[in-house]
Amino acid sequence: MAEQVRDPHRISGFSKFDKAQRRQWLLEHFLPGQAVDDFTFFEAGHPDLQQVVDNFSENTVANFPLPFGVAPNFVINGKTYAVPMVIEESSVVAAASSSAKYWSTRGGFHAEVIAGEKLGQLHFRWNGHPDRRATLFPELERRLSAATRELTARMEQRGGGVRGMQWKHLPAVDPQCYQLLVSFGTGDSMGANFINTVLEAYATEIERWSADSPALNEAERDLEVIMAILSNHTPNAVVRAWVSCPIEKMNLAGSGVDAADFVRRFRLAVDIACADPYRAVTHNKGIMNGVDAVVLATGNDFRAVEAAAHAFAAEGGRYRSLSRCRVVGDNFCFELTLPLSLGTVGGLTRLHPLADLSLNLLGRPDAEELMCVAAVTGLAQNFAALRSLVTTGIQRGHMKMHLHNILSSLDASAPERREAVSFFSGRTVSHHGVRQFLDKLREGGAG
Repeated sequence: MAEQVRDPHRISGFSKFDKAQRRQWLLEHFLPGQAVDDFTFFEAGHPDLQQVVDNFSENTVANFPLPFGVAPNFVINGKTYAVPMVIEESSVVAAASSSAKYWSTRGGFHAEVIAGEKLGQLHFRWNGHPDRRATLFPELERRLSAATRELTARMEQRGGGVRGMQWKHLPAVDPQCYQLLVSFGTGDSMGANFINTVLEAYATEIERWSADSPALNEAERDLEVIMAILSNHTPNAVVRAWVSCPIEKMNLAGSGVDAADFVRRFRLAVDIACADPYRAVTHNKGIMNGVDAVVLATGNDFRAVEAAAHAFAAEGGRYRSLSRCRVVGDNFCFELTLPLSLGTVGGLTRLHPLADLSLNLLGRPDAEELMCVAAVTGLAQNFAALRSLVTTGIQRGHMKMHLHNILSSLDASAPERREAVSFFSGRTVSHHGVRQFLDKLREGGAG
């Protein structure tokens, strides 16, 4: 038998190493020629903060910094905000800020939470007839509620708790596949841990019910829990954001496009995203640029928000724009409807110092107010992107903001940066053009 050769790139017990050992192992096996300073350069300045960050995840070896920006002048439901945004993409914060300033003199943004319920699912296999559900469900529901009374009591005091449940049959999966679909209110918390804890308690109790309920016949005692977990599809936690003003006030200084023509082109652009999935995906990605930046800044789960938003956009079997544009008489109306599951207590919202700072910056909002702020930021970002697309084109503003990234990649000095910023003011920015400019400048020939 051939001797088994040990692969030096594989390891057992990596998670048991301390951070210095993990770094050293990576340098030895995967990063030849690099130094430990490539990791330590990004350490937090205070050891207590670094310990907090290290505990957010597993197998940590370094921090991954992202810019923390602020978009001022957001007027939402009559209140002015400076909105925190964490994002690395050039021009997003600038575009949101520009849109906020534009709408601050045209009535501001408006937003409302339409619904705030979240969902969880308990899936199980059951050897009973589907028609028996109506008879058996009342007893099961009472037992589940009684078994979790202590778990739900504190959430109920905060206005949340279990709002209802349905016993569903899923024959498309398997003739014996069933689901309890449970709706929850979670107050100002995102609620994932609460929902999952309740559902797992339900799983234990439904197994007890199948074993000891006198209402069940012998065949019906054959029940197997498959899984219990929250759903990130949140069609019952929805916020609407909108702007509206007379078309005559939709002027764009310096664009060369009059207000009526701008509105016409803008509406066509939104209608295209409503009809064409290829455009809709990019259109909605722009919305999520704004939403995700706020979600990240406040310590919420942007992956859950993204998944829910795209599922919502595909309701009805076709992927569509999340925003809509209408012209009603002489008024321009632009709105966004978006599922959002956010929290302002629990999780990273308190543990991460910048998330806590973000909530302070917003005036310690409750979950519904934060939902409104995030949705409005997405609408503002969408407006700014479409405004550029139908007038000057998206690259002019984007590449202007990208200039500093290009200069960094070309190792430009501080004096060279100042010269480049001055030279490219009003000119088209491209990587090739910036490189040519720096080459001439370094030869003494730029001007």
